[in-house]
Amino acid sequence: MNRTHQLLLAAFLAASPLQAGVGVGEKPIAGAELIFDGTREMLDAKWTYWQGPGFASALPIKWKIVADPVDPGTVLMTDDPAAAKGRYGSADVVTQKNYGDCRLHVEFLIVKEGGNSGVYLQNRYEIQILDGDTTKHGMAAVINETESPYHLYKGLGKWNSYDIVFRAARFQDGKLTEKPKVTLYFNGVKAHTNQAINQVWGGAKSGLDGGNDKGKGITDTPGGLKLQCEGHDVRFRNIWIKELDLKTPDTDFTE
Repeated sequence: MNRTHQLLLAAFLAASPLQAGVGVGEKPIAGAELIFDGTREMLDAKWTYWQGPGFASALPIKWKIVADPVDPGTVLMTDDPAAAKGRYGSADVVTQKNYGDCRLHVEFLIVKEGGNSGVYLQNRYEIQILDGDTTKHGMAAVINETESPYHLYKGLGKWNSYDIVFRAARFQDGKLTEKPKVTLYFNGVKAHTNQAINQVWGGAKSGLDGGNDKGKGITDTPGGLKLQCEGHDVRFRNIWIKELDLKTPDTDFTE
């Protein structure tokens, strides 16, 4: 192989997901449910507001369905007046259905610098969406638990993807016996593997149990998938989920 071919191959590999079945544009796997397809009908049918202690909006959902800025079709825009100036917890949307162990796919696009949102597993554990932040509070971090794999971020105006396997916390007689765990692929590349999650961060307005023993009092109260609205223009599309029953505390996956 000559030098030119080597460079072309390296460029191809760098631009390609390192794992089949994950990445931007991936269709639902067998047994998965599409929970957002870009339409108002599906938004209203499968989502609602999380009416937590900071809730300040009102149904119907005020988030907008807008044209996809990159590809054909329509997408969801985190535009709710109640969340202006960063009032988190005031207009977050959550699935009407609760989920425990699951395989999740979410695609997002940030329009402006500093754009901020988040994907909340069980309406508790945030996978951060935050342009410009490379810290443990930053892009694709299991918030405040891991470093940010910021180098995998495609940047403003481009679609990014999270592919996740999540195992919910386990309880016996109401007491926590096993911490939740998560594995995350960011834009087709594995970023976190079997990461234990120690608490809910951000206080009572952030999600379920956030105000319980400063977030350390995790309970077995059911919760849905939540998307955060924090006064920024972040777009979402192609969200699907498959319910799992993970018998062992292992979230590593190859699909």
